[in-house]
Amino acid sequence: MNDQQEHTRQLLDNAVAALGGSRRDGQRRMAAAVSTAISTKRHLAVQAGTGTGKSLAYLVPSLQHAVGAGERVVVSTATIALQRQLVDRDLPRVTEALKEDLGRRPTFAILKGRNNYLCLNRIGGTGGLGNAGTEDGAESLLDEADVTATGAQVARLHEWAQETEDGDRDTLPRGVSDRAWRQVSVTSRECVGATRCPFGDQCFAEAAKEKAAQSDVVVTNHALLAIDALSEQSVLPNHDTVIIDEAHELEGRITSVATEELSGAAVAILARRCEKVGPDDCASELLSAGDTWTAEIEAAVTAHTAPDGRWTSVPATLVEPLHSLRDALWKTRSRLHGSGGTGSAPAGSGSGADNDPEKTAEIFSCLSACEEMHDTVVRILEASPAEAAGESGLSGASGASESTEPSDSLLGEDVVWLSGDRNRRSVYVAPLSVSDLLRGRLFADQTVVLTSATLALGGRFTSMLATWGLAASACTTLDVGTPFEPTTHGILYTARHLPPPGREGTSPESIDELAQLVSAAGGRTLGLFSSRRAAENAATELRTLVPYEILCQGDDSLGALIDRFRKEPETCLFGTLSLWQGVDVPGPSLSLVVIDRIPFPRPDDPLSQARKEAVDSAGRSGFMEIAATHSALLMAQGAGRLLRAADDRGVVAVLDQRLVTKRYGAFLRASMPEFWQTVDGETVRGALRRLRAD
Repeated sequence: MNDQQEHTRQLLDNAVAALGGSRRDGQRRMAAAVSTAISTKRHLAVQAGTGTGKSLAYLVPSLQHAVGAGERVVVSTATIALQRQLVDRDLPRVTEALKEDLGRRPTFAILKGRNNYLCLNRIGGTGGLGNAGTEDGAESLLDEADVTATGAQVARLHEWAQETEDGDRDTLPRGVSDRAWRQVSVTSRECVGATRCPFGDQCFAEAAKEKAAQSDVVVTNHALLAIDALSEQSVLPNHDTVIIDEAHELEGRITSVATEELSGAAVAILARRCEKVGPDDCASELLSAGDTWTAEIEAAVTAHTAPDGRWTSVPATLVEPLHSLRDALWKTRSRLHGSGGTGSAPAGSGSGADNDPEKTAEIFSCLSACEEMHDTVVRILEASPAEAAGESGLSGASGASESTEPSDSLLGEDVVWLSGDRNRRSVYVAPLSVSDLLRGRLFADQTVVLTSATLALGGRFTSMLATWGLAASACTTLDVGTPFEPTTHGILYTARHLPPPGREGTSPESIDELAQLVSAAGGRTLGLFSSRRAAENAATELRTLVPYEILCQGDDSLGALIDRFRKEPETCLFGTLSLWQGVDVPGPSLSLVVIDRIPFPRPDDPLSQARKEAVDSAGRSGFMEIAATHSALLMAQGAGRLLRAADDRGVVAVLDQRLVTKRYGAFLRASMPEFWQTVDGETVRGALRRLRAD
């Protein structure tokens, strides 16, 4: 052990003692490894099981580095809950505990995307809002009740604006919809800029950014990390180290940020907004192109030439409408650009748009929306083999050479698919892989530490490293285990005798097995289901078979359901993917976790399908690299709900025989905690009855 590692461990011990904790060997190993990674500038992936105390294990060496080397560290998480835990609990306590050892108290801040903060310029006037509190043009697509409810929420936000200190949506009391929030916030591309904005010196987003730039540690989220990677200009303040907690969700969050949607309704709303603030008829071509696009896509669906699901190329009848839509978006943008979006005088007026800050804000918003939608159309067109080969003849439009640039070459190949019904059909475009983006924009520029309770799928880090585009030779891997004892505290039971799961839903045999398990456990069951329908059907059936309260996702807000499940020991909670991760219920309220089936991606999921085909084409197993890896991650996360405290005991029951009858089952089981394994139902029910009696 070198001097720096020893110093890190001593700092960790001091922090743990000051916080009233106890020494944990896995936590000390992780802290030393993080310290070494930062000092040697070598990437590190650490699997740290529940109870390790991984937050302290990376915060202590991060603070040590920030104060000692004068370099900023960014900590990125996937969930709001962990961000709040770090900022509201962990960092205040650990910085206080280490201030004497480090010579001063380290500073920290939280930074989110601009649209998470109230925009005073937008809320100071109409800012593009209709009288009902909805985006212009959107009200025609909503019923009266929705418009009224949204207007009431916007009015409430106006009141909140007078009292909030940070303008952060997370500090806003519940009850405000995303639609209402969009009326009082802007994205970074829509922002007019602090120097042009009449509220620039009071801007909440700018204040958060300035505080982050002055802090030793900046806590952010994977979405903003993705935006920073995708943007030509830096969004995050300068830093040399990134700690990525909940790293198992990194690929999914980056993909989500890079996924775009195109719908006829969105085109119509944008055109109406542009018409209101731009020169006369500035968006007439966009309105026409949008109407044509909507009609042509509906005709193509009816004729079965544009099927729901993945498109391997743009249907021939839709190529020209997409060209027209792309060109109309760029023309509309160009006309708006001269109407005040860059400080020039609006067409037909004798004064600059800067004299009307509300109009300036809305012009910037429309310019941004036109550019984003244009880039989406270009990505859809370029996903077609003919377009990618340059055979489409994209020249000829006003400003065409500029408007045909791809949105970001680091995203590489895209996947396109159609989804929705007649009322709202949307075409989506998403990157086939984000590994090149991560390799070029994340791992190339700073030291990265990735950590989670679930990284070694199948017992190895190979799968996760591949999704990040990170070579094994460039990254140190470490599994520090868990202070809990899964082999003696938990049982993994596979109901081998049940029939294989079918498409028709949960079988009667599985319902009977579930009822026996719940009865033996005395309630105390978290049911993790592969679909909302399966969860609801199981809840309905069980309510007639067992004397325990069965809560089901959708009965109330998820937070309220989890709180009730935690407080009422004989209650059961059934739900879908929202419950597979992040649910923390230690103690007697949870002794049985039931997984109804292995959560493979849906066979009609366009992105998973495309990724699987790409791996198969490369001569590898698409099933194992995509479907099995996806399932292993969720199985590991779901099983991890069982042991949340040192004295927890219980059973994870899987009602899918494939876990032990198929070859890939060994890979899935190796990804889960090292529970004692059995297929004997009577043994398991006896164990649950004994736990219930204790």
